[in-house]
Amino acid sequence: MTNETTRTYDVIVIGAGPVGENVAERARAAGLSTVIIERELIGGECSFWACDPSKALLRPVVARADASRVPGLDPAVAGPLDVDAVLAHRDKMSSYWKDEDQVDWLNSAGVDLIRGHGRLTGPKKVAVQTAEGDTINLTARHAVAVSTGTRAALPPIPGYDTVRPWTSREATTATKAPGRLAIVGGGVVAVEMATAWQALGSQVTMLVLENGLLERMEPFAGDLVTEGLREAGVDIRFNTTATFMTREDGEVRITLSDGSELAADEILLATGRAPQTRDVGLQSVGLTPGDWLTVDDTFQVTGVDGGWLYAVGDVNRRALMTHQGKYQARIAGAVIGARANNEPVDTAPWGAHVATADHSAVPQVVFTTPEVASVGLTSREIEHSGRRIKVVDYDLAQIAGAHQYGEDYRGHARMLIDTDQGTVAGITFAGPGVGELVHSATIAVSGEVPLNRLWHAVPAFPTLGEIWLRLLETHRG
Repeated sequence: MTNETTRTYDVIVIGAGPVGENVAERARAAGLSTVIIERELIGGECSFWACDPSKALLRPVVARADASRVPGLDPAVAGPLDVDAVLAHRDKMSSYWKDEDQVDWLNSAGVDLIRGHGRLTGPKKVAVQTAEGDTINLTARHAVAVSTGTRAALPPIPGYDTVRPWTSREATTATKAPGRLAIVGGGVVAVEMATAWQALGSQVTMLVLENGLLERMEPFAGDLVTEGLREAGVDIRFNTTATFMTREDGEVRITLSDGSELAADEILLATGRAPQTRDVGLQSVGLTPGDWLTVDDTFQVTGVDGGWLYAVGDVNRRALMTHQGKYQARIAGAVIGARANNEPVDTAPWGAHVATADHSAVPQVVFTTPEVASVGLTSREIEHSGRRIKVVDYDLAQIAGAHQYGEDYRGHARMLIDTDQGTVAGITFAGPGVGELVHSATIAVSGEVPLNRLWHAVPAFPTLGEIWLRLLETHRG
């Protein structure tokens, strides 16, 4: 026998990943009663199947690569990684796929939790089906926020549904290294997992439809990552994709676009993301199940009357990264609180209640060897920006900090300068250790720091940060 109950809250949040958690916490901090709904683990994709486990796999790989460039250390790190120790560290960083700590945090924030599958059933209404078969009908006084994130988008390759392919989830949680791993894709997930599993003992083959890796970033970034992967032993095949696959006797057999065949023990399909909106009841409010949710800069969903529905994080497709989703969540929670309490809403650019950074200052780090870090525009986006941009390049290997970092340092930096405003519109670094440069770049871009003032921000010598001085000197001529 199942039970049905009814509850009312000020705010309902569907999805308890880091984005949903932050929306709920900010709404609760505004004095609003808040409930969050989750059908899997509290903490979501980032904590258990993406950011935390993937970076735990990659950190030993990157650290060893850095150490191998340092005289006196290189012989000590010449041997293979301790795979069992790396995987054990990955398990620890993923909290052994248990979410008690996350639940404790929600309790400390005063946010109620319902475990189950939440679906919209009408304006400000959500029904939750629990694992026990019970139904909990919820009504929101002020807002419902959908923060259900994304899932792997699987390509329509004949046979893929019969081979039990890896997605990013399997790639970050596997309990052993496959002897041969094929990866379809050339984006961030593809290059990071190629980096990790090649170092952990797999023979990795990448099948990349495009003519380069990391096609959405500056071309030199993809070129340097390609060099690093090939030096590590990865077989990268550009302008190539799978046209058919089957699994026989435990082996994945892949027919390629050039007619040749490839055998692998596992295949990872790293071909993008799709929104988790197929089964959240969008049709009950006039939206199409499976679609991305389009929002304004305060995260209200467009096309829904009443201004009560919000979509925050990856599900709105603005910037598919955890840190950016949490930024959105802080803003959305503040917006919901302000509107509920009849307080002014500041929607001016860079105001307290709008996500201006989503448009012009999104930072990203790719944890490969070498690393890639970027924020703001790329040179490929200049023609669509409507801004007059000057491109400034500099070889990172020419600065003293790079020589201290390691021998045979290879890297590159590109700064895009808005010549009308006299500010930095975007910057990309590629090279060992550049991930630590990204926040200074983010401050320069989001703060619209004038170049004549940035000139007075003196980098410490000898560090990689000296690249700022060299880029500005190159600009000044």
